[in-house]
Amino acid sequence: MREEILIKNLQNGDASALDELISMYYQEILRYCIWHAPDRTQAEDAAQETFLKAVKYLGNFGFSGKFRAFLYKIAANTCIDMQKNKWNQHTALEDLQEEPSYVEKDFKNVEEELVICSLVKNLELKDQEIVLLRFGQNLKLREIAEIVGLPMRTVQSRLKVSLKVIEKEMKGGNLR
Repeated sequence: MREEILIKNLQNGDASALDELISMYYQEILRYCIWHAPDRTQAEDAAQETFLKAVKYLGNFGFSGKFRAFLYKIAANTCIDMQKNKWNQHTALEDLQEEPSYVEKDFKNVEEELVICSLVKNLELKDQEIVLLRFGQNLKLREIAEIVGLPMRTVQSRLKVSLKVIEKEMKGGNLR
């Protein structure tokens, strides 16, 4: 409800509403962009561009879905556009785990996380998105379905198959 009021205020020219929406969603959009960008600077550029486009296309947002899903769609398209224009497709292993939370973990856990990240990168692009949105962003299946433009049952099925593929690859590599 608060979100809807902020969006209406923004549509009426209230800049403080934009500040509040950005503070609500910036970190999760940035985390999403980090997954797709070759480095943090480009991820930050993509996140900022996402919010600029959200303001530009706010008239297209008809309150039929969640604003969060609207932002993720814009972020996904922004990352795709930026990849086409200037990003190198190669991702270094150290970029796969952007957050320094692994410092406190033992090496085996760090190694396993890196392997999981590389296995996710081996999935089809749509399946990568689904896994990332579910586990990297903690979104619900309904929200993911709205973002990727697939029925919820299809998202659920693709997620299940992707997890089985990852699990099979991990067992084959003797990581479990």
